[in-house]
Amino acid sequence: MIKSSKLREILVKPGYIKDYDFDNAEKYAKKNKIRVERSLLENSLIKDEQMGQLIADALDYRYVNLRKKIINIEILRIIPEIVAKKQLIIAFEKDKDGLKVAMNEPANTPLIHFLSKKTGENIIPYFATEHDILKATSLYRKELKEEFSDIILKHLAQVKEGIDEKIPIIKIVESIINYAYENRASDIHVEPQELDSLVRFRIDGLLHDVLSIPKEYHEMVVSRIKIMANLRTDEHKNPQDGKCVMKLPEEKLDIRVSIVPMVRGEKLVLRLLSKKMRDLNLSSLGFNKGNINKIKKAIDSPYGMILSTGPTGSGKTTTLYAILKLLNNRDVNISTIEDPVEYDIEGINQIQVNEETNLTFTKGLRAILRQDPDIIMVGEVRDEDTAKISINSAMTGHLVLTTLHTNDASTTLPRLLDMKVKPYLIASTVLLAIGQRLVRKICPNCIKSYTIKAEEFSKLVPKNIAAEFIGNKKILTMFKGTGCKFCHKTGYVDRIGIFEILEVTPAIRDLIIQNATSQTIKKQAMVDGMITMLQDGLEKVFIGATTIDEVMRAIKE
Repeated sequence: MIKSSKLREILVKPGYIKDYDFDNAEKYAKKNKIRVERSLLENSLIKDEQMGQLIADALDYRYVNLRKKIINIEILRIIPEIVAKKQLIIAFEKDKDGLKVAMNEPANTPLIHFLSKKTGENIIPYFATEHDILKATSLYRKELKEEFSDIILKHLAQVKEGIDEKIPIIKIVESIINYAYENRASDIHVEPQELDSLVRFRIDGLLHDVLSIPKEYHEMVVSRIKIMANLRTDEHKNPQDGKCVMKLPEEKLDIRVSIVPMVRGEKLVLRLLSKKMRDLNLSSLGFNKGNINKIKKAIDSPYGMILSTGPTGSGKTTTLYAILKLLNNRDVNISTIEDPVEYDIEGINQIQVNEETNLTFTKGLRAILRQDPDIIMVGEVRDEDTAKISINSAMTGHLVLTTLHTNDASTTLPRLLDMKVKPYLIASTVLLAIGQRLVRKICPNCIKSYTIKAEEFSKLVPKNIAAEFIGNKKILTMFKGTGCKFCHKTGYVDRIGIFEILEVTPAIRDLIIQNATSQTIKKQAMVDGMITMLQDGLEKVFIGATTIDEVMRAIKE
């Protein structure tokens, strides 16, 4: 294990991480009883791949990024799973020179000799981060259908032998959640059907059928989740919401639970709120340098309002969390009112809306204002009262962050007018309106370039925007994923945002006061330098981040 002092020398001295950030990471690691490397990742201070390469270079180790390797299961199992997890090692490749093994401590000579003796192979050690190796150990797991089948067969055998008649429902639920987490699912749906119960995962925005379980297991799965989330197990006719935590090898996974009664039984939806699945960093979310500079300029203002807009599931709250991380320091008092609180952020006072106790956005916001806040985040502006209090808060010396359901950045301002907010208040308080959508990223393991004629491209997007990207070219190069084991044959892995940021310039301010239409405001914003979501999306198409199909689908939402 690399010492903290050596890690500081590698990362802080050259300027990759600031000294005080490293100090805070050490404190966080000590408090949570984890390694400093893991603390740096959890606090988004560095990317895992960058840290791994820097450590390997400094210590003169070979480096491997296991996430970019397709590992043959036969090679993987040369080293038994129990040894791999205990020693933090993974066999990832074999050639004429020997067996290539990713290790967290490549200088562990006794371990290398032991592996060589046990496998009969020449061991070629590579350095890989703890996080990367732990992720790779999930490859030992069976497919969920196979694992579920094994659990049931084992249970039936025990019943037959009279050993145990209880259905191992805890193991079944843990297996479903584990498998969803390892496959980067954001949600698990358990839906009662006529003859069975369907388990579906939402991965990169799309639902996938994963498993059918016997009908008689459905109620037991729902009851187990109710117990985990401290919900009423005897309530079957009313919706219930709750939260629970499941301890995984890498982290404590927060799970948001929603149960709704349906005709054939109760439907269960679990939202997996993983710190590892969300790197709350503006750059990794997809913001380009120009847009990041606009945001940084806005948050330097002592007061005003920043709005993140878009449909449900477009990443609005994640964007606000990324901005909060930039603002979070001991010199300011930051308070939030959310429904629900998706991520606990140390140093920020977060309030959960609770309709049962009449703690609404409006009441919570009024309470926050009596707590001497500097920065306020309102999870969503849903009604006139919340809109007016938020605007007045921004007027009276607070920086307010919030979300609003609108189609794009320019329709945000007229939407506030619809909520009976006076034009001069909007003009004098709103700093930025961020419009956004999410698109799937091309799988890095099966990405392939292809060409398209300029005239074909011009049929896909508006001519004036097409002209910007075509120029004098007759042939354009784009990218797509051909489909592989890594991306489950979809051609996509993860998602990235496409954005437009409307700054309230003096010209925009005048238009707001004049009750101008959203189209007029949008035209002026483009004159003032706003890049639209479509333009931002197309830029990501031509650098190989996503596909033209994904961008056009997202824009039409």
